[in-house]
Amino acid sequence: MCIPPPNVTGSLHIGHALTVAIQDALVRWHRMRGDQVLWVPGTDHAGIATQAVVEKQMWKERGVRRHELSREDFLREVWQWKEAKGGEICEQLRALGASLDWDRECFTMDAGSSVAVTEAFVRLYEAGLLYRNHQLVNWSCALRSAISDIEVESRPLSGRTELLLPGCPTPVSFGFLLSVAFPVDGEPDAEVVVGTTRPETLPGDVAVAVHPEDSRYTHLHGHWLRHPLTGQLLPLITDSAVQPHVGTGAVKVTPAHSPADAEMGARHGLSPLSVIAEDGTMTSLCGDWLQVVPDSVLPHPLGAPSSSPSPSHFLVSLEASHFHHCHFPQGLHRFVAREKIMSALRERGLFRGLREHPMVLRLCSRSGDVVEYLLKSQWFVRCREMGDRAAKEARKSFLSFKTTSEATCPIREAHVQEGKPCLKPLFPPGCGVGGPGAEPLLPPEELAALVFPHWGLVYLPAIVVGPSDSSLPGHGGACKDPDVLDTWFSSALFPFSALGWPQKTPDLARFYPLSLLETGNDLLLFWVGRMIMLGTQLTGQLPFSKVLLHSMVRDRQGRKMSKSLGNVLDPRDIISGVELQELQAKLRDGSLDPSELAIAAAAQKKDFPHGIPECGTDALRFTLCSHGVLGGDLHLSVSEVLSCRHFCNKIWNALRFILKVLGEKFVPQPAEELSPSCPVDAWILSRLALAAWECERGFLTRELSLVTHALHHFWLHSLCDVYLEAVKPVLSRSPRSSGPSQVLFSCADLGLRLLAPLMPFLAEELWQRLPQRPGCTAAPSITIAPYPSAHSLEHWRQPELEQRFSRVQEAAQTLRALRATYQLTTARPRVLLQSPEPGEQGLFQSFLEPLGTLGHCGAVGFLPPGSSGPADTSSSASCPKAQVAEAAGQPPSPGPIGRGGRDSDAATALFPTIGTVETGQGSLAPPAADGRVS
Repeated sequence: MCIPPPNVTGSLHIGHALTVAIQDALVRWHRMRGDQVLWVPGTDHAGIATQAVVEKQMWKERGVRRHELSREDFLREVWQWKEAKGGEICEQLRALGASLDWDRECFTMDAGSSVAVTEAFVRLYEAGLLYRNHQLVNWSCALRSAISDIEVESRPLSGRTELLLPGCPTPVSFGFLLSVAFPVDGEPDAEVVVGTTRPETLPGDVAVAVHPEDSRYTHLHGHWLRHPLTGQLLPLITDSAVQPHVGTGAVKVTPAHSPADAEMGARHGLSPLSVIAEDGTMTSLCGDWLQVVPDSVLPHPLGAPSSSPSPSHFLVSLEASHFHHCHFPQGLHRFVAREKIMSALRERGLFRGLREHPMVLRLCSRSGDVVEYLLKSQWFVRCREMGDRAAKEARKSFLSFKTTSEATCPIREAHVQEGKPCLKPLFPPGCGVGGPGAEPLLPPEELAALVFPHWGLVYLPAIVVGPSDSSLPGHGGACKDPDVLDTWFSSALFPFSALGWPQKTPDLARFYPLSLLETGNDLLLFWVGRMIMLGTQLTGQLPFSKVLLHSMVRDRQGRKMSKSLGNVLDPRDIISGVELQELQAKLRDGSLDPSELAIAAAAQKKDFPHGIPECGTDALRFTLCSHGVLGGDLHLSVSEVLSCRHFCNKIWNALRFILKVLGEKFVPQPAEELSPSCPVDAWILSRLALAAWECERGFLTRELSLVTHALHHFWLHSLCDVYLEAVKPVLSRSPRSSGPSQVLFSCADLGLRLLAPLMPFLAEELWQRLPQRPGCTAAPSITIAPYPSAHSLEHWRQPELEQRFSRVQEAAQTLRALRATYQLTTARPRVLLQSPEPGEQGLFQSFLEPLGTLGHCGAVGFLPPGSSGPADTSSSASCPKAQVAEAAGQPPSPGPIGRGGRDSDAATALFPTIGTVETGQGSLAPPAADGRVS
């Protein structure tokens, strides 16, 4: 099994702790069963996310942007960040008790991973599954990079909404529909009105489209329209994809910035016009009026507001670093241009209205910026063929998998991530190699000649490699493509690259494919799907046959963990406890904006007004595993973990009591030789065997909530609350029987081993204190001690005995409840049982002493069927067929536990009927409001 490699962008949070708790419990259980286990640790370089965090830290600490550094210098900054953060992550994993194989720790940018990425890239290329093409990609202007569909968040807007976007000092409005008139050429009074939610893309319009059967525009078929901004002639085209009943029935066609428009433009032979640049500014194709020299809008190096009175000049949204390597003049920011375009339309009399309009806004999940569609020459991976093959293999293994993507772009324009091993040829124009739209760029054998080792290339991200070589086609040099693969490409190879692939290592032969993949359900498409496709394609078999998905952890208010909300918890803060001041200091040391910091600090103060109390690792792990793996979102509260800490204390105190009872000279018997002579001893061993069976079933089905429930019930409700209390009178006698002591040892030994996968620290500490069997070499650690099997303890199971004793427990619970009702403190009244059926008497006969002890009463006896109780008694039904009468007697004597009488000033009624109960001395009513008994 491999751990989902956490990103080195920061420290682990509670979601990671859930992953670790589940995986480590499964791993420890398998080890205790004698299975050979490999659990591979690793971290992910996180690509763009790491780049953004490192750059933000550089700016905060030194006022330096990454564009001011060479790629090599920036990579050194990233590696320093990785060493610091990677070490912190390992420290957190150890604090969580993760028993990983640390000698196999890997990183998705280390040498082994780079070799695997190179091999994967070449194989996919040779198979025709990886190609280069000029087409639309999701583009984050804030990150200056392409992003995948799954990194795009769709935010529905019901109407006009203002959003504060990265780099923009003032909010930007969305959720409106602008109506624009396109004049019909040659007809002064005719126009076609179109609606748009993105006015900034108007300069990129190359046509207007209507439905061919829309009668409103039939007379205009074949006509030309004047562009409202440039005055250029645009064709009015007809296309059946246009929805005539939406808006005006006429749509503008912008092939360079819309997938639907790109398809329409391809059908009609329209050339795309790219008007938005990579940094989110308007390109020179828009005209000089949407360009501006930087001095007029960027008077201060940090982007202070311009003194220009023009409302369009909030170009200060651009970072100063964006100008370092740009040729001037620089285009206006697209949202500045939007305002200027709308003003121009009003001036020209072509503005036809602005109204609220519901829409879905596409945001970059990494930066929060609005995602643009840009035409880029990029590498793409064909997913359909790989997905179909993976789905076929998955069905054979009963693993459900489905892909709906035709192709995905794995490329990022970042400095951090795996550099593409392919080399972009620097050949002179016209040499016939490559070119826009070429698919593939080079024949496989030529690509292999460029990539394979005889050239001595070093595959580090985006570093120029290789000298010019006259033997290469075109006599040109070659350099590594400056773009890089996204982090999901290398992490998708993790199950086999971590084992040494593409080399045929012993680990790969022995441990691949993995037995199980366990991860969060939010990574099903991000990571699991990619691993299945690439694993099947590159190794010929599924990387795993079983996938276990756990829930997403949310706070007690149901919110997703988010740094900006201040509800992201470091597991160590729950384990060791933390003051509120320290929590808020961590927020201030983070990378939140002032507005986000204020919101997060207020949320922290509300959720943890007194900080977080110390809960311990075992309590946190047990709590996380107690939630159903396949259920809905996990709503975790610190109070829940604190409650589990109290459960840990209960186990600790129980072991202290047991060790005191055993003493120093105790000699344990083998569990298989233990034969209980007392019914209550037989009962607790039966409960222990049942707990072992339920734990085994829970681990086999990987439903850890069944395991935690079984262990909690055995330790708390069976052992501590019942058995330890029931045997105290027996243990106080002299001479003492050896039976209960041997039973207590078996409960402690086996119970701790059952608990060890979930509470490793507590179980180890207490298990090491138990006495050893003579002549038996004990395991040096509970982690490799045999896990109790249900089969080996089956001879202890007595379901009928458990059912009988449950009736006794019901009676004892009712006795204690009535003692509280009538405020009896020191009294130990005598209890008489009566049943109309003789068989019922035998049910209680074997448990009379435990019943008196657990019910905090005196001696327990029987009344003959049909007879009435002695004077001064009360009676009620304790079971469907049994009556319990409590007799009056003398005040309690200082005799042994289980003997005694009743309070001298009042009769007591057990199991009273509705209203009052007749006693030998009159009526006994429930306590009054002031607590007194009448």
